[in-house]
Amino acid sequence: MRGGVGAVGSPPPSTSLVEGLPEAFLGSDFTTGLIAAFDDVIGSVGATLDDLDAYLDPRYAPDDFVRWVASWLSPAIAARRDAEHLRRHLGDLRRALVGRGTLDGVTAAVRACTGLDPDVRDTGGVAWSKRPQGAFPGRSAPLLEVDVRIAEDEPDPDAVLDLVRFVVDDLRPAHVPAAVRRAPG
Repeated sequence: MRGGVGAVGSPPPSTSLVEGLPEAFLGSDFTTGLIAAFDDVIGSVGATLDDLDAYLDPRYAPDDFVRWVASWLSPAIAARRDAEHLRRHLGDLRRALVGRGTLDGVTAAVRACTGLDPDVRDTGGVAWSKRPQGAFPGRSAPLLEVDVRIAEDEPDPDAVLDLVRFVVDDLRPAHVPAAVRRAPG
């Protein structure tokens, strides 16, 4: 890997297009100048492609790229969290999008916006019966409950709860009401 994360500090080898010209063209200042202009334009493309893995890995990607990718996954969280927080929770944002409407998806979204593991429960369930008209699992009224343990030293716990409410409302199934609470401790 040339110039990428694996070769930090090593200078890239010279890859000028002028060096690849046949001897007959090297005597013309016009030709070498024209090809050198292509070097200036195309050289940045090569450098970008050489370092593409560093852009795609959230550990090494620039802050603006991490924010951009996070804004695809969850604009609300990307707008309210710094790049370092987003970098650590990009996987959670992906799980929240893929698991949209599920307990795992809601849990991942709350973890992505707070950095904390919430307690997420719902009143529904799945069961089967050997005979028709069997008992339904869970309670008859749907409800999604999210309890978040916010640190005592959090400067604005109400803002954190508001963000969690916004994210949960965005991800929950439309027919299921949600209750977001601050858990004790």
